[in-house]
Amino acid sequence: MPNAELETVDIRILEALQGDGRLTNQALAEDVGLSTSPCWRRVRQLEESGVIGGYRAALDRQKIGLGVLAFVRVKIDSHSEAEAEEFSKSVARLREVIACYSIAGDADFLLQVVSPDLDTYADFAMTVIRRLPRIKEMQTTFVLKEIKPFTGFPVGL
Repeated sequence: MPNAELETVDIRILEALQGDGRLTNQALAEDVGLSTSPCWRRVRQLEESGVIGGYRAALDRQKIGLGVLAFVRVKIDSHSEAEAEEFSKSVARLREVIACYSIAGDADFLLQVVSPDLDTYADFAMTVIRRLPRIKEMQTTFVLKEIKPFTGFPVGL
């Protein structure tokens, strides 16, 4: 179900569920202006088509002891598909890396990393990230304050 096929009511459903994934079908139906059966069918269709990929709890990283949020730009020394795939698989196994993107520009990858404190981050960066396959260069940028943390996608843009 590509974006062009999303109807206004689907967009309202997605926005409501991003705000509160624990809404009952009845509460969701009331929020979006549908009766319960059509609402349930639309949610199922959004799930089956992969538009809704799952439901998760939104955690406050600082309240669970992850005081450091960093972005790490990584350059690898080769741009072969096999070596990029090897790097990607290695990063995917690291719990501290909460997101990883292949990017254009002066770096090859952008990692989003969490850690309890700076000392723990420094140890992780030097003993784990630096030892990933084909690392040529890495640069860390620390988040001082989250101005607008990710809370959901702007559906219907």
